[in-house]
Amino acid sequence: MSKTIILIASGLVIGILALLLAANGNPPNMGICVACFLRDTAGALKLHEAMPVQYLRPEIPGFILGALAAALAAREFRSSAGSSPFLRLALGFFMMVGCLMFLGCPLRMVLRIAGGDLNALVGLAGFTSGVGIGAVFLRKDFALPPRSPQPGNEGIWFPLTTLVLLLLFFFRNELFAASRQGPGSLHASAWLSLGAGLAVGAIVQRTRFCFVGMISHVFLFRQFSMLLGVVALTAIVFAGNVLLGRIDFGFDGQPIAHNDALWNFLGMMLAGLCGAFLGGCPLRQLVAAGQGNTDAAMTVIGMLLGGAAAHNFALASSATGPTPGGKSVVIAGVAFAIIVGLLHSRVKAENTISPA
Repeated sequence: MSKTIILIASGLVIGILALLLAANGNPPNMGICVACFLRDTAGALKLHEAMPVQYLRPEIPGFILGALAAALAAREFRSSAGSSPFLRLALGFFMMVGCLMFLGCPLRMVLRIAGGDLNALVGLAGFTSGVGIGAVFLRKDFALPPRSPQPGNEGIWFPLTTLVLLLLFFFRNELFAASRQGPGSLHASAWLSLGAGLAVGAIVQRTRFCFVGMISHVFLFRQFSMLLGVVALTAIVFAGNVLLGRIDFGFDGQPIAHNDALWNFLGMMLAGLCGAFLGGCPLRQLVAAGQGNTDAAMTVIGMLLGGAAAHNFALASSATGPTPGGKSVVIAGVAFAIIVGLLHSRVKAENTISPA
């Protein structure tokens, strides 16, 4: 079976799972959103006190453990680390702030488009621009220092930590904060969420499905297979929304969204630029962490901290629009990423588009 067909099939399955989660309780146009789910999980862990966005989303450990299972089955689990951990944490932090400026990760951006939210088209333009800027640096031999294999089972500890959190969620749920209203209170059943997360994690691990890769492969290699996979995902979710009567075309009044075009654009531009330097979108970072890449685990921790800071310091947008603090940190994030790009360009080091 060709790679293109596999990626198209993968996009269709991920889209169906996102529809299923949204139809069974997850927020509208948010069947799956890595940024939103990490933000809610940060709240559940009491890293922030914004009561409407606190819930330990089982999809998050599902993505990681599904990737772990797939990597072990394919004998692709490899412990590796050592490539600029602080820079990766910082880039993950700013990638999360960019996503929460827009109110969604790249996957939710596509789901919002498939629900008729035209603000997400502005986000897509920004995301494409950010990955495109990153591709310019990659053409100039941008690379963070290469990872090196780690002795023993260093890479297993992060997935095991998420497994412990998952077990505590099922058996000692009272330990975690949980929203009684707002987006955090809207969720599918825990078992359905976990099952969908495991499936998506395994699919992404096997196919290297990635929204940053979708664009960077076009810019750098003129390869369109992953783009077709994302088109298939968008098409199946659009068709499902039509059948369910959930299409609402427009800019105003979209669920968990705002219509400030400039900051939708800049937020996703920052997310795309950071993702290009990190080698993958937020979902790919979770999957890479699941298959033993502790550099990706550091990025995930950075995203978790970014989600916490966004609500502790009023950086996240809301339906009324972005905050002054959020605007300042997005601008600072773009400047930081550009400086990282300049400092690490023209360095002859092993460089891969995918973090896996």
